[in-house]
Amino acid sequence: MLNRVVLVGRLTKDPDLRYTPNGVAVANFTIAVNRPFSSNSGDRDADFINCVVWRRAAENLANFMNKGSLVGVDGRLQSRSFDNQEGKRVFVTEVVADSVQFLESKGSSQGGGNRGGSGFQPNQNQPASNQFGSNQNNNKQDDPFADQGEPIDISDDDLPF
Repeated sequence: MLNRVVLVGRLTKDPDLRYTPNGVAVANFTIAVNRPFSSNSGDRDADFINCVVWRRAAENLANFMNKGSLVGVDGRLQSRSFDNQEGKRVFVTEVVADSVQFLESKGSSQGGGNRGGSGFQPNQNQPASNQFGSNQNNNKQDDPFADQGEPIDISDDDLPF
């Protein structure tokens, strides 16, 4: 028997971190996962998947990721039910994450990057822009590869990983 789920998507809101009465951290979050195909109108739909993660991984998720952040989730699918306040049986299916990978650094998501910032943007079909642009003058000062193999000074803050 196998129950394994692997997802990559963007957080639709900040993770909801809580603690059980015994002090165990638990975070609930939802990720938007683009479908691998376009609809008849050419739009790409997304599925919104409810997830939960426990303990230190829950605290790390809440502390370092926010609305719009790109994450990878590895876990299992779980179904449960409970009686709500009106006495009706409610069924819930969610991914219980064994691990959550942060696929971009805090603040680098297009969805805003800061807590309470601009909203999640599910349609990210715009082409990425080259930060150096298309410089038609091609002078050595603007060309990051002009040193022809000589060492260049880059701080750790400039690295994307």
